[in-house]
Amino acid sequence: AWTFLLLLLPSLSDGGKLLVVPMVGSHWLSMQEVVEKLSERGHEVVVVVPEVSWQMETTQAYTVITYPVTQTLEELDNAFQEYVATHLTERPFPLKALALYNSSVHVFNTFFVQCKDLFRSQDILQFLNQSSFDAILTDPVFLCGATLANYFSLPFVFFMRGFPCNLHFAAPQCPSPLSYIPRLFTFNSDRMSFFQRVENALISLLELGYCNGFYRDALKLSSEVLQRDVSLVDLVNSAAIWLLRFDFVFEYVRPVMPNMVFVGGINCAKKKPLSK
Repeated sequence: AWTFLLLLLPSLSDGGKLLVVPMVGSHWLSMQEVVEKLSERGHEVVVVVPEVSWQMETTQAYTVITYPVTQTLEELDNAFQEYVATHLTERPFPLKALALYNSSVHVFNTFFVQCKDLFRSQDILQFLNQSSFDAILTDPVFLCGATLANYFSLPFVFFMRGFPCNLHFAAPQCPSPLSYIPRLFTFNSDRMSFFQRVENALISLLELGYCNGFYRDALKLSSEVLQRDVSLVDLVNSAAIWLLRFDFVFEYVRPVMPNMVFVGGINCAKKKPLSK
């Protein structure tokens, strides 16, 4: 669990070697700040990205390894535009929740094809496996990095905003009181009426079921790659450190585990003046 913390201290880990498996889009904007800082401190950082990357610019501050993919940028754009349109359409509960879920599954399956392409690239996998990395840093929402870490038997660190179905608290075995921790898709606050708490409890009973459906393709690929049956919790609960991109200023006060570190505000590193 201390591997990544040692990488942050160049005096104690001169020449650390880190493999980064990012998620595209806005998730990468925040992670890139950390990746560049690690590279500045003298660590060898390798970022693996698809040849057709969606909203993901890279710099020369680190090594970039690309792998071929079967999708076009237009396919990725269309999937995301549909996802945004669903969020902007008003519907009553539970129709809005069902629409958001179906849209999320569609955009996940579309982008997850790129993870499948990575595991089809045997030359890239062989090169990465022979590179003797110390750890993997990944945004776990697509589970590609977690699967790769288990495949290479490397310690891994999550850099993330959150999982669906409360998995980012369930996997590290954190308490999650239904009385004041609103579940995804309920749109409630931490101050709920009795009926909202009932709704919250009902949603929580469905969480693992809908999450298994959401991650069906990812679990299927992980089971094939690791050659064993894999559950969601099995895949992510061995993360050495959870770097969570939020804090209690904007979230709900709750118990956390020792390997969960709040890094809220890190995505605000680059400041720009507001337009008039």
